[in-house]
Amino acid sequence: MIKTVHRCMRFGVLTALVLSVFLVWDSNAREGDSSPIPGSGTAPASLKIQPAEVTTAAPKAMILSSARAGKRIVAVGNHGIVLLSDTDGADFRQAKSVPVRSTLSAVFFVDDKTGWAVGQWGVVLRTDDAGESWTLQRHDTSVDQPLFSVWFRDKERGYAVGLWSLLITTVDGGKTWTQLKLPAPPGAKKADRNLLKIFANRMGTLFIAAEQGMILKSYDGENWAYLDTGYKGSFWTGIVLNNGTVLVGGLRGTIYRSADDGRSWRESKSDFKSSITDFAEAGGKVYAAGLDGVFLESDNGGATFKGSQREDRVPFTAISVNSIGKLVKFSKQGVVKDPPNEPSK
Repeated sequence: MIKTVHRCMRFGVLTALVLSVFLVWDSNAREGDSSPIPGSGTAPASLKIQPAEVTTAAPKAMILSSARAGKRIVAVGNHGIVLLSDTDGADFRQAKSVPVRSTLSAVFFVDDKTGWAVGQWGVVLRTDDAGESWTLQRHDTSVDQPLFSVWFRDKERGYAVGLWSLLITTVDGGKTWTQLKLPAPPGAKKADRNLLKIFANRMGTLFIAAEQGMILKSYDGENWAYLDTGYKGSFWTGIVLNNGTVLVGGLRGTIYRSADDGRSWRESKSDFKSSITDFAEAGGKVYAAGLDGVFLESDNGGATFKGSQREDRVPFTAISVNSIGKLVKFSKQGVVKDPPNEPSK
């Protein structure tokens, strides 16, 4: 019991943003909600699988991930909220049908129609109409082992990662999922790192940003190796740039960079210490979103970053690049509009 509590506490500290522990559970606690910390036990009746509520407040819901489905922007977040924009982010509306109201932490599309979203209670959702409606493919309310990230190679082969080295794979478009057992990290007895973001380069080489400075890498999705960056904190997100450079970012504004497919790493320079939540590449520049209203940009492939901080300190959580190459930003408070004196990138 003590071990379980300690692990849950470690999870709450290291992955607070990804599953919004300090953004959702802390605020709920202040309001008297007795919802458990993710990973701590079975679901209370109020969190059993049920459809997302349709609400006019949806554009103000916390968003944790976004993706492009053709020209459409699809964003997912708290309470099963899925937002859609067909106006390059100028305005958003709520999806017509989402079968869950639990937190959705990631979304990914393989083309302009087909995509997947994952989240709390091990939920996997699929859409074939660019996010208008979703089908529940997987869930497990017997224990809250949330999924944090999802990536598909094509319409059939995909991967999702989550709490305590959870890695599941599918070869039939998500109809069935198989859990893959990972090797133990160097110096450990078992695989128990939280896996926070799965992403890939153009050749299909997979990377997973994880806690304790670990990056996992695989050429085939079955055999995985740990890459030691030299950092000891958690990486929450990652991206492979168009030129093949790998970037990972996380706690206290830390960004690490590899120009040789992950064999060696160097820390990128930045004057800000707000934790990094997402990356994007557009117009020859690299952008990083951070907490506390920090937004960074790099014009040298992520070697160094400069940035600014909003006066309202809104915590950025996700970025999308729209169909005309402009950035669309999301936060704990939903869609973010740039201040009048701050032009959009």
